[in-house]
Amino acid sequence: MDQHRLYRTIQLLTEDPWDSAEQLLGNVLENIIRNEAIPIIGGRIWKLDPATGAYRLKQQVGDVDPIKQNFRLNISDYPMFTQLHRKGTMVETETNKYLRQHGIKLYSATGVGEKVRWKNHLLFQYVIAINADLIRQDMTYALNIIGSALTTALQRRRIESKAKQLEADLDKAREIQRSILPEHEFRFHNYDLYGISVPDRVVGGDFFDYLFTSEDKDRIGVVIGDAASKGLSAAAQALYVSGALRMGIEFHTKMNTFIGKVNRLVARTFSPEQFISLFYAELTTSEKGLVFYVNAGHSNPILLRCATDTVERLTATGQLIGPFPNEKYRIEFTTMEKGDILLLFTDGITEAFNDAREMYGEERLTRKLRELRRKSPKEICQVIVEDVQLHNKLVEYSDDKTIVTIKRAR
Repeated sequence: MDQHRLYRTIQLLTEDPWDSAEQLLGNVLENIIRNEAIPIIGGRIWKLDPATGAYRLKQQVGDVDPIKQNFRLNISDYPMFTQLHRKGTMVETETNKYLRQHGIKLYSATGVGEKVRWKNHLLFQYVIAINADLIRQDMTYALNIIGSALTTALQRRRIESKAKQLEADLDKAREIQRSILPEHEFRFHNYDLYGISVPDRVVGGDFFDYLFTSEDKDRIGVVIGDAASKGLSAAAQALYVSGALRMGIEFHTKMNTFIGKVNRLVARTFSPEQFISLFYAELTTSEKGLVFYVNAGHSNPILLRCATDTVERLTATGQLIGPFPNEKYRIEFTTMEKGDILLLFTDGITEAFNDAREMYGEERLTRKLRELRRKSPKEICQVIVEDVQLHNKLVEYSDDKTIVTIKRAR
């Protein structure tokens, strides 16, 4: 019997649609019995029941004297079950009186599927038992190949099922993350705003938001944040902090108190290594262009003065959100004249590497902002993100990229 051909035959059989492991095993066993090249006339499928310490009969296939459904084989009466994880297939003489009365004198047992730990033993999830008057050595080889092919098929289906579930979960996570991001474009008083967030993976730890209340028309909060971890963990933290900010904006009066409460909340909820950097600014209706801000360890935003073509950095006024629950945040302020641009960004922008290990850097970002200063916030964001992506496109490692442009247009 060609072992490779047998393995391939079983593989092809497992590619047919099936709804359950029992259905797959039954269909394959029926096809094996019909195959004249494999001298098997019948068999049974048993499934492990760890709670009772037994294997229960699930299916009977082929020319066998039927035994009662759900008949139980206690593992303590069949110690060979505990040895199958090493040998794959074993041939034994039947000792159970009831089974011998149904013509089972000699049987083989082949382990299939996932291995489960039971009382310090490794047991297969399923056992296929073949009954025969004579089971030759080459038959044992064939049964081992069948068991291996079926185990591979069950593992593949389990992985595919998990992958589909993960894909569904990621789709949901992507949908949730989109929901916490505002519309890209926003207008407030004399200011035009535009933001873009590009996750490195399906979901990311960057976020931005425009925060305001229905009762207060004289100010708007603009926040940008960057969670330290990656992927789903970072996305969950970003979602949590964004939600806290949206709820808190309804109640806070002083900005530093507001950010301090968010900091303590994050410290209680996440481990210290799951910190987040955050920049929060409030635009006002003041004709002087007053902008108040708190910088909690975030990349220093760039303020480009249109009249003088000079640049200022809005540096940290407190430590990162999370690791330092007792941190006292300081409020600073600046002013924006007509044409001035405030650029908020995460480190995925400035720390994007090219294939020569050169960072995009703040100097290049500032130079690009100067080139684009006559453009709208939307054009500024889109051109900068595109330039960063081109810089970063040949590099395997990258990070989430988020940028928000605030321009005093009037």
